Amino acid sequence: MLRPSSVEILAPAGTYEAVEAAVRCGANAVYLGGKSLNARRNAGNFSAQELKEAVEYCHARNVKVYLTLNTLATDKELKSDVQLALREACEAGIDALIVQDLGVARLAKKCVPSMPLHASTQMSVHTLSGVKELGSMGFTRAVLSRELSIDEIEYITKNSPIEIEAFVHGALCMCVSGQCLMSAMLGSRSANRGLCAQPCRLPFAAENGTGNDLSLKDLSAVDYLEKLKEIGVKSFKIEGRMKRPEYVAAAVTACKNALEGKEDLELKNHLKGVFSRSGFTHGYLTNELGRDMFGIRSKDDVLSAKPALKELAHLYEKETPLVGVSFMFCAYDGETASLSAKANGKSVFVEGDIVAVPAKNVPLSEEKIRQQLEKCGGTQFFAEEIEVDIDENISLPLSSINALRRRALDELYKKLKEPYTHSFRYENVENPVKKVNNPCVFAYFSNIEQVKTAGKNVEKILVPLKIAAKTLDLFPEKTVACLPRVFFGRDEELFAKITELKVKGLKKVSCSTLDAVNIAKRVGLPFMMGHGSNVFNYQSVLQYRELGAEEILLSPEMTLTQASALGGDRLGLITYGSLPLMITRNCPVKNGKACADCGGKSVLTDRMGISFPVICGEGYSQVLNSRPIYMADRERETTFAAFYLLYFTTETPEECESIISAFDNKKEPEGEFTRGLYYRGVE
Repeated sequence: MLRPSSVEILAPAGTYEAVEAAVRCGANAVYLGGKSLNARRNAGNFSAQELKEAVEYCHARNVKVYLTLNTLATDKELKSDVQLALREACEAGIDALIVQDLGVARLAKKCVPSMPLHASTQMSVHTLSGVKELGSMGFTRAVLSRELSIDEIEYITKNSPIEIEAFVHGALCMCVSGQCLMSAMLGSRSANRGLCAQPCRLPFAAENGTGNDLSLKDLSAVDYLEKLKEIGVKSFKIEGRMKRPEYVAAAVTACKNALEGKEDLELKNHLKGVFSRSGFTHGYLTNELGRDMFGIRSKDDVLSAKPALKELAHLYEKETPLVGVSFMFCAYDGETASLSAKANGKSVFVEGDIVAVPAKNVPLSEEKIRQQLEKCGGTQFFAEEIEVDIDENISLPLSSINALRRRALDELYKKLKEPYTHSFRYENVENPVKKVNNPCVFAYFSNIEQVKTAGKNVEKILVPLKIAAKTLDLFPEKTVACLPRVFFGRDEELFAKITELKVKGLKKVSCSTLDAVNIAKRVGLPFMMGHGSNVFNYQSVLQYRELGAEEILLSPEMTLTQASALGGDRLGLITYGSLPLMITRNCPVKNGKACADCGGKSVLTDRMGISFPVICGEGYSQVLNSRPIYMADRERETTFAAFYLLYFTTETPEECESIISAFDNKKEPEGEFTRGLYYRGVE
């Protein structure tokens, strides 16, 4: 069996059995995680020894292995766990690292400079601008956001300086990956730290909606693989490190069949049966968003899995011939026979222990030799080419030829599984702590009326682009224009808009992702890193400063203790606001009513009757927390910060003014509020 050569089928593996299932069914690469620091910490995952064994198994079958280090890391983890994981990756012979945290990426480039880096979908890269920024930073591949359409993906692949990987099967998060705080805020289990509790799969109801308006069906783009291949996607990624080997086998086989032009309806039904949420969707790829994309894991879905599992287990129960071998057999009168074997750039040579003699009856024929060398059954090898050079009229026992074949393949297996070498060096990641004792106040305002009323009382005014021009008219020195948190396929449009604002007098922008950073740099405007940039450690602070960021807003998932350890040099905290828990391209409210009836402001209600505001604008929806963070009365614990950010969304102008005054006077909170994660932290 030959795998697709021009593209890569990339399979998930949470266990060693899943590795076997993926490889035997035709995956070109697998991705897996160690025991910590990966986005599926509840999967089985791999110890250092298990990782080495998995890599040996894969490399011996011409399959690459990528290690997931795709979570945010604390400074303590950067000193120990991350560097240990990097060293173990070198020792195991990993082919590439998949990373989310720019601090982890920065450290990896110093510790293991020869190791390729893939940017996880958790980096929230969704435009060509972001991909180009990754390329300039040394990344070799970008895993795009799952919300992109085929047309948007094509524009990126046709112009990208690095490889592009896209998800083609598996779970769809409602929120753009890397931008979700829901599990963290509701239960301290962080999606950015690999322990998402998936609260979105529980009932969250929009008015007249489905009742589960944050739960999407799983993606299946199997029928679109040829198109994705045609437009230049390099790697087809299957989600599912928490799922069974049978699922992995079915998904890989379905992808392989699609690329070979095979239609197997029974397999597709089994794939749907082994795991789906009321079927599959391809809505983002084809711009068919809406109610049909939503679904839950029903009792019928669970029951349909049992018969499918039994059938799918047969797909990987035996070793599959995956590696083509070129044999060269030589035998001459009076000499021992020899056999060379080559595969994947490695070669071996073995000699027999029986001398060829003149034939008394039937001489040894080339056809007989070929027949014996083709018997590679039970191994991962198959005879791709066979050359024979023998004297005429000689005789050798067929058993000696079989023995040569077995020895050659055993030696070749040993060579193929030898790990690739990457040198590792330990890095000192201590950071100098600088304290700031007089923080200033920044405020994000969502509408111009808030700005008019309360803007005079803060140091910097952060606003969405739609009101940036009007804000400049009122406060030209204070205005910071916020690029959207996500802006699928609109990077050149936004480049033009920011350029226009620069001419009008804009002096700074706020960025949440590398997409926005690239635009700011191209326009030539100073920028700060705002909410969504996931700055969780000092290495990521250094990386953003190297990119050119001035002020940097720290992640709201940090505790005050962790944040203060970074020092306060141009670092800020969100100290007020109903934080966006989710950013989604598929508006949950539209499941029940049209945009015209909503007006861009609505709510979702959970099973406890708690309401979560939903606001729309700039091409996406945001699900806000049910209550605001409030830290005005905790100033003594936060004076290490250089600035506080007050994040106003649904507040009236008068409420904005009142809250700013409360911070000036260190006032105790009134009404419902939260301290966020500043004391309890995240797992």
